[in-house]
Amino acid sequence: MTAQTVAAARSPVPDAERSSWVTSPLFLKIAAGIVLLLIWEGVVRAFAPGYVAKPSGIVRVFAAVISDRQFLSAAGQTLSAVLIGLLISIVFGTAVGFAMGRINVVERGLRYYVNSLFATPMIAILPLVTLWFGYNADARLAVVVFAAFFSISTNACDGARSVPLEYLEVAQSFRARPFQTLFDIIFPSSLPYLLAGLRLAAGRALVGAVVAEFFVSIPGLGYYILYNSRTFKHNEAFIAVIVLVAVGVSFEALINWLTRRYLPWARRD
Repeated sequence: MTAQTVAAARSPVPDAERSSWVTSPLFLKIAAGIVLLLIWEGVVRAFAPGYVAKPSGIVRVFAAVISDRQFLSAAGQTLSAVLIGLLISIVFGTAVGFAMGRINVVERGLRYYVNSLFATPMIAILPLVTLWFGYNADARLAVVVFAAFFSISTNACDGARSVPLEYLEVAQSFRARPFQTLFDIIFPSSLPYLLAGLRLAAGRALVGAVVAEFFVSIPGLGYYILYNSRTFKHNEAFIAVIVLVAVGVSFEALINWLTRRYLPWARRD
């Protein structure tokens, strides 16, 4: 076999590898992101005022903003309110949802109100919340709980109703106590629904916290965005938006990882 034959036989392999690398999902995502950033930069430079946020300006002020104590304090207040509100919503929303899912009287009495409040825009209740809780952090926490509670309770109800009847019959045949049935059968079977509700509730909680900070003007990332936008510091304001997006995406990734790790039968991708 000659050297030319060997080279001809080996040449298609690198081409195939290169083709698969170029068409890989990761490469396409990175390439699309770079193209969008370039378009954003070019459009702002060509048509928008100098104070409008653009990628180069965001990169220029990123380190200074991230290390600023005022920004860190605002981020801590917003994220802590979201975390506390989610914990409250998980505890009470799961309890209400399970009661609705397993007790017909509770379901008939509460289902209409839960669905109605779930569909109510958060911005519509803000004036009432400020009257009840005042113009302070309590109003933000109340909005976060309102935003997250109904997502969790609705999914918990659906999860409790979806428990296979055979599981409950076996528990009754072995004379399982109500708490044993709840924690050993209903809760594990409802976990996929609970995680789906938690995924939805986390996004709504972030939105609720930011909207409350816009309206009530209390320290947080929402007020930080509002203040810097009004003072034409759009690059600084956009960094707060990036942090909110990163938190939301990280929470989504965490839920997906938990589902794949502990509930492989509930998700096939």
